[in-house]
Amino acid sequence: MIRTENLLRRFGDVVALNNINIHIKPHQTTVIMGGSGSGKTTLLRLIAGLEPPTAGHIWYGKDDLSHITQKRLYQLRAHMGMVFQYSALLNSLNVYDNVAFPLTEHTRLDSSVVRTMVTMKLEQVGLRGFEHFMPSQLSGGMAKRVAFARALAMDPEIVFFDEPTSGLDPISAGVVTSLISNLTKRTKMTSIVVTHDVHAGLGIADHVILLWQGEVIAEGTANEIRHSDDARVRQFIEGRPDGPIPFSRSQTSYVEDLLYKPGTVRMSR
Repeated sequence: MIRTENLLRRFGDVVALNNINIHIKPHQTTVIMGGSGSGKTTLLRLIAGLEPPTAGHIWYGKDDLSHITQKRLYQLRAHMGMVFQYSALLNSLNVYDNVAFPLTEHTRLDSSVVRTMVTMKLEQVGLRGFEHFMPSQLSGGMAKRVAFARALAMDPEIVFFDEPTSGLDPISAGVVTSLISNLTKRTKMTSIVVTHDVHAGLGIADHVILLWQGEVIAEGTANEIRHSDDARVRQFIEGRPDGPIPFSRSQTSYVEDLLYKPGTVRMSR
């Protein structure tokens, strides 16, 4: 469904993604994992068409997202759903109106049809009966599920999840990940999940992509990742502080930075 070719993304002098070549198959849950600053969310934003790459290609079927018209991009986005890291619910709208928002904005469906569809989506995420609640009245897990229902409103072919379990207690995290896994299988949609939660990610993944410093260091099934011999992969999935993946991403000497005077030349590592 989605394929990237030599994907590159720079922010000034910082290379966020370098030479990314991945293939996301339809009707599966693909989990993109990696530590903070590894490029996970940047990759998600690129393949969702939210921002352009510096170089390379993103193929969505026969369309290259990096070289299409805005009109065609909007047409493709009608087949995509997005669950943002902090839910991104509209605070001035209640649960019903948040879920209905894509339908009222992008379709001409009768209000009775919209109501039926919203009821169905809320039932899928276990929140039917909470239509009149405001976002401020919801727990973090409930807000994530409302965001999930909104993402499903247009019956998308593909749904993107940015850190769906971030900030949730273990039970809420388990509910959200179960929903992702079960609805992906039941509706035959394609799910792309960005997470640093090893337990949740490996628990629902059909395919895993592991990033480090903007590059893919491992790919495979959850079982293959669990039994990888790569020291970087072992360190990440075991959560060890010491190993080949350093805590610091600084590119200059700490002592030199302390002694640095404006007008002099810094020496990189």
